[in-house]
Amino acid sequence: MSIFPKANTSLSVLYNRELTFFLLARVSNIVAYQILSVAVGWQIYALTGSAFSLGLIGLAQFLPLFLLTLIAGQAADRYNRRVITYICQFLQGVGGLALALGTFSGWVSEGKLIGIIFLLGAVRAFDRPTMQALMPALVPAEIFPQAVAVASSLTQAATIIGPAMGGLLYIYGASFAYLLVSVLFILAGILVVFLGFRQTSAKSQPVSMSSLFAGIHFIRSNQAVLGAISLDLFAVLLGGATAMLPIYAKEILSIGPAGLGMLRSAPAVGAVVMSAYLAHRPLKRRVGKVMFYAVIVFGFATMVFALSTSFWISLAALIILGAADVISVVIRSSLVQLKTPDEMRGRVSAVNSMFIGTSNQLGEFESGITAAWFGVVPAVFLGGIGTICVVLAWMKLFPELVQVDSLE
Repeated sequence: MSIFPKANTSLSVLYNRELTFFLLARVSNIVAYQILSVAVGWQIYALTGSAFSLGLIGLAQFLPLFLLTLIAGQAADRYNRRVITYICQFLQGVGGLALALGTFSGWVSEGKLIGIIFLLGAVRAFDRPTMQALMPALVPAEIFPQAVAVASSLTQAATIIGPAMGGLLYIYGASFAYLLVSVLFILAGILVVFLGFRQTSAKSQPVSMSSLFAGIHFIRSNQAVLGAISLDLFAVLLGGATAMLPIYAKEILSIGPAGLGMLRSAPAVGAVVMSAYLAHRPLKRRVGKVMFYAVIVFGFATMVFALSTSFWISLAALIILGAADVISVVIRSSLVQLKTPDEMRGRVSAVNSMFIGTSNQLGEFESGITAAWFGVVPAVFLGGIGTICVVLAWMKLFPELVQVDSLE
């Protein structure tokens, strides 16, 4: 049973036993995924020396997410979310073990590496929306925005630790990094087993095209939610520079795999500081405008990073980028989850995950293509400009989102 203090403080969410297990599982999952991202990015670039191949890694993660999103959302609403989540953790653990053994024995090639990432992407298509839909059932609605901020703070802490660990482990070999990935995913699965919560089931509804697309219909009918989700899609799709970090680390900044880990951790440093601040000082007014301003800062930080040839300036730009991004994440996540009925959270979270996955993985593919065409620096710089243009357009297209005043 959960015990909440009467005071509505950021610490009250930590009195929830199930939420604590959930957050630990989520941290373990994210650290594993970040280590995996660093190791795969460096390994594929070492094998090929190609920016396009780095883009293909993003595409391999995006395609299964795009193809399976609606099915994953339906499954999350019809079946036990806890069971789905821990099955996904164990399957990802098996994938990490396969990469470790394959790298150690020397049979991993570019094609095989991309193929395994594709399969892991298929598992992640079910993992992400199901895990997102778990948290609203673990805390009261009145402190949910603070729970999101606490979760985001821990998420970003994991995003700091993961890439740094991945970069350091890669010095001793990719197989060591992949082995730890496997252990952490399995640990996340074990923690999820201990979760207990009540879920409003949609089992009574027959499977139909209408129920399959219900999440999309709900989002389309709510302009504020549609605007928030689509803003993330297009802004990060254009402004994402993370796919090019291996090239910046090796060719422009000359800092090696350990430096790459620091670059990947830098956005999370800014994000964890901002998340901690938001957990203690929740956003109360003009949240719509604040979200738009934060994404504009994200775009400018991307442009500074693109042009920098100094490691410290690049690091600072990424820290600011991460701080701005987490403001958008907290507002968007709170809007989506609080405005969605529990029996539809799986399907809506699945669509939201598709947008997030599109903005990250497809954005990596877009960055790889534009870098191959125009060069790395122009591609990242133009992406930052594109992000700011999207914000200005969305402020005109979604006035309802601009006018959102409170998350309560």
